[in-house]
Amino acid sequence: MVHFSRFPHLGRDGRLLGLGRHDLALVAVTMFWGTTFLIVHTAMRHSGPLFFVGARFATAGLLTLLVFRKALRGLNRRELVAGVSVGATIFLGYALQTYGLRTVSSSTVAFITALYVPLVPLLQWIILRRPPKPAAMLGIAFALTGLILLAGPGAVGGAAWGSGELATLGSAVAGAGEIVLISRFAGRVDLRRITVVQLLTASVLSFLAMPAAGESLPAFSWVWLAAAVGLGAASAVIQLTMNWAQQSVPAVRATLIYSGEPVWGGIVGRLAGDRLPGMAILGAALIVLGVFVSEARLPRPKRPRSTPVRGSEQPVPPIAPGPAAPPTGASEDGEPAGGRPDRAAAPVA
Repeated sequence: MVHFSRFPHLGRDGRLLGLGRHDLALVAVTMFWGTTFLIVHTAMRHSGPLFFVGARFATAGLLTLLVFRKALRGLNRRELVAGVSVGATIFLGYALQTYGLRTVSSSTVAFITALYVPLVPLLQWIILRRPPKPAAMLGIAFALTGLILLAGPGAVGGAAWGSGELATLGSAVAGAGEIVLISRFAGRVDLRRITVVQLLTASVLSFLAMPAAGESLPAFSWVWLAAAVGLGAASAVIQLTMNWAQQSVPAVRATLIYSGEPVWGGIVGRLAGDRLPGMAILGAALIVLGVFVSEARLPRPKRPRSTPVRGSEQPVPPIAPGPAAPPTGASEDGEPAGGRPDRAAAPVA
């Protein structure tokens, strides 16, 4: 028999540092995400962004289709709509992020992408009609300030914003939409069927967008092939894990867990030789701070205790068997003096 007292980091229910198995699954997803920025950044030297995203999610979609082919027989309209909706946000998020990685360092992309965390409360307000809390608004302010510092001194006027930074910012908005939509449909659909639809939708949209973007098929390269197949297989597991875990983990908590992505991305980028200037590092720190502040619980102001006006209290009759004693100032038949009952004071909050 295992005694949890021997493992102080584990609770009696087997939770690790307060995280359950659903939380830990999302932590593992986040750690993997942090390592993918450098892989995609390298693959972009040999492939266009739309083709790479299409190949990546075609691999993921075909793998899940092979595993869950029998479950697809029960696909209904709600699951089809949910899968296509989430798949569209996946396509936008990964396509824009991959485009950004062509010209922006992996570390910078990682921190800009983290803006989806404070954006989630805003999208919940727009889509689910849940207004953000004051902490979320404060976190958004920190994150936006950090974004300006990360982009450079001319960011306020837009001079320092290149197409890569703008595309990455768009991917953060799409990533926030993906989290909100997954949480909205979680528990209402079959996660196996919706995962297949999501991945195949992202792949089809990527390939269809190639002619409109003027992107042609790349020359064969083992670099983009290995990256697309490897990340595709991982994406199948990741998307299935997100759909499964977010049935139990709320969107806000899941977003907080995902906030570790830029940290891992920055670490991997640093090991690969990325060097951010001092102001950019401060901006990245403010983005991470905004992520955590947006999910913090600010102390609520204490409500003042109301003091009853002297003489307005209604005496409490004694608890005793038999008839209750008449209140002070009342006649023997129980009626208040003057024939008009006094109103009792409101209870103290």
